[in-house]
This record gives sequence, structure tokens and C-alpha cells, in this order.
Amino acid sequence: MPYERDVEAFDRRAASYESGSRGRVHREISDRVADLALRQAPAPRRVLDVGSGTGYLLNLLASRLPDAAEFTGVDAAPAMVAAARARTTDERVRFAQGTAEQLPVDDGGYDLVVSSTSFDHWTDQGAGLAECHRALAAGGHLVLADLFSPLLWPTLLGGRRDKARTRARATRLITAAGFSAPRWHHVYAAIIQAATAGG
Repeated sequence: MPYERDVEAFDRRAASYESGSRGRVHREISDRVADLALRQAPAPRRVLDVGSGTGYLLNLLASRLPDAAEFTGVDAAPAMVAAARARTTDERVRFAQGTAEQLPVDDGGYDLVVSSTSFDHWTDQGAGLAECHRALAAGGHLVLADLFSPLLWPTLLGGRRDKARTRARATRLITAAGFSAPRWHHVYAAIIQAATAGG
């Protein structure tokens, strides 16, 4: 799917994204990603969520990190950003429109960078990971959760052939962006896994 149509599809889904069975799955994945992130970085001061959607994961992390100073979410879909802002009451949490490939954030400002089920939609995954590395403070942690499984090999022969949908492909991109060799974690069902890596 062309990138513009992908963003438009998320714009159309923004109002109902957290509802129904798909919404329940999204929340369960986000809950597990939050647990994993806090095992990697128990007390980050600043958190960045790349592809933050309606803000569920970022708000969950904010609720569990009362001493953190700032939470920033970036998403390409304007309606997702609007929905996230409308659902957020914590003054430490803010959302901005932008892409993974050109994050509207300062260099080295975040102790924890997370991304949950967004990576597969990035136009240039290598460039997006390089931007995540740029945003990460020294000693910080990346948590990247998405579709990573050998079961997805057939999709790499079609419309997703340029995507990193296996551990091997994703590991190469993560290390090329400057992160330490990632460790892999099961998140949900057979195909949602997460890589954790240090900056």
C-alpha cells in the first residue's frame, strides 16, 4: 500500500482504533510492550513513542512512571495525533505529527524509545531506526515491537518484500543504525515479537 494511503487508512480508523476486538488486541500488545520496556528501563526521565497512534502505550507508561519528566509521541496520521491529544490528561504527555524518518525531536534527549506495531508502516525502516538512535540518550534503550516471524516469509515475496519482517532482517537494520545487538522477546501470538537494544 502506498504510504499516503497507509496514513489515510489510520486517519479513518482513529476514532474507533481502541474499540472492538482489534482494539483489545492492540491494548494487550501495548500492555506487554510496556512491561518489557520497564524491565529494560525502570526509571527513564524522558520517553519517546514512535508511531504513537491514539496514545494508549504512552499514557500507560506515564501512569506507571510518576517521576518521569516528559513523554513524547510522534505519529504520521493527523487524526491519530488529534485522538491522542483528546484522550490525554497528563501534562507531561505531548503528541506531534511526524514520521519515523524525520522525528521532530532533539538529539540524545530520550532515555527510552519505544515503538509498537508501527515499524512495518515506516517508509524507510533503516532511516527511521537511525532517527531513533539519534534521539536516544547515551545509555538509553530501544524497544521495537512488530511483526517479526519466519511465518511472514511469503509476504516478503509480494508487497512487503522491502520490509524487515524477520529477526535476521531487523537485526541487521538495528545494528546498522548504531544500536547494540538486539535481544528478542515474544510479545503476542506467533508473530508479534520485540527487539530490545541499547544505544
